[in-house]
Amino acid sequence: MASHRKSRPTGTRVAGIRTPALATAALTSVALLSQSANAAPAADDKPSLEEVEKKVDDLYRQAESATDKYNAAKEKTAKQRKRVDTLLDDVAERTQKLNEAREELGSFASAQYRTGAAAPDTATFLLADTPQDYFDQTQLMDRMTGRQKVAVDDYVTQQSETMKKRQEATESLETLSDSQDGLKTAKATVQRKLADARELISKLTAEEKARLAAIEKEKRAEAARKADELARQQAAQQKAQEEAAQQQDSGSSSSGSGSSTSTAPADSSYATKADKALAFARAQIGKPYVWGAVGPGSYDCSGLTQAAWKAAGVTLPRTTYDQVNAGTTVPLSQARPGDLVFFYDDVTHVGIYIGNGMMIHAPKPGTYVREESIYYDGESAIHSVVRPA
Repeated sequence: MASHRKSRPTGTRVAGIRTPALATAALTSVALLSQSANAAPAADDKPSLEEVEKKVDDLYRQAESATDKYNAAKEKTAKQRKRVDTLLDDVAERTQKLNEAREELGSFASAQYRTGAAAPDTATFLLADTPQDYFDQTQLMDRMTGRQKVAVDDYVTQQSETMKKRQEATESLETLSDSQDGLKTAKATVQRKLADARELISKLTAEEKARLAAIEKEKRAEAARKADELARQQAAQQKAQEEAAQQQDSGSSSSGSGSSTSTAPADSSYATKADKALAFARAQIGKPYVWGAVGPGSYDCSGLTQAAWKAAGVTLPRTTYDQVNAGTTVPLSQARPGDLVFFYDDVTHVGIYIGNGMMIHAPKPGTYVREESIYYDGESAIHSVVRPA
């Protein structure tokens, strides 16, 4: 007899209660979502906006450091190429003289051949690899006439000098090759760092870019505040110096010496040069930063300071880590317009001080030459201040 019992709905029991299939599916979904939620933090390793900003800044700094190495390698390569060209010209000139000396000796050999005279074997001498050895072995010089001796002396001298210069040229060519390799390596490093920075920025959303801009605005405001504070300190210091000078003048006058001390700065010539350097730098504002550039259409940081002071008649080295040693280091509180302000422990950035805590500099790729607070990257970023003339 067939059973008339209704089939039980499929499902499972939870805590002794029978659950329908729909409830089971729901519980399964909740469990899966719970697992996903728990796993999400581990899977989502996207860096924070602050971390991205720091990474981008670090990459730009590394690119600037590599740019200085590129600039140094470029300068070294140019000098080495000039030396190689000079040596090759010298070798060509000496080779010509050697050929002339060889022709002179050849004329003696021809004369010997025509006359059949048992004269010194000049022809064999000319074919010798090392003429001096040939002299030692045959005592050729003892058997030569006066004109022959003069010709041979000239030939030996020219051959020795030519060989020496050829060796120098060979060594210089090898050094030039090494310099060119270093130049290529530095260039590749700069390009890689900049590409990495651009890639990080490209991954930011519009909202994240807006937040980064807001952070940058806050940093600029803080930098401006610090610049104002430095300007007040420098103004107070200047006032104190002027008052001290006035008191000294008053003391000199009251003593009946009949002379007065000038309050004009002893290094007024520096101020004149600095004015020229600053006038040049201001004229470059708005031109793009391009790594390795020295103007006139674009600059990197040290290219700008070098060009500015060149306009004032002062020659500075090409790189920041050479420029930092090209003058007198002064305290930040005593910085004057025209001084060079260097940044970071590895001295990879430089700007030219214009007073009141401000400078003109070429900041980084993607920016333009501009006026900015010397505290643009925080007080701790400032390395030193150097007076270049």
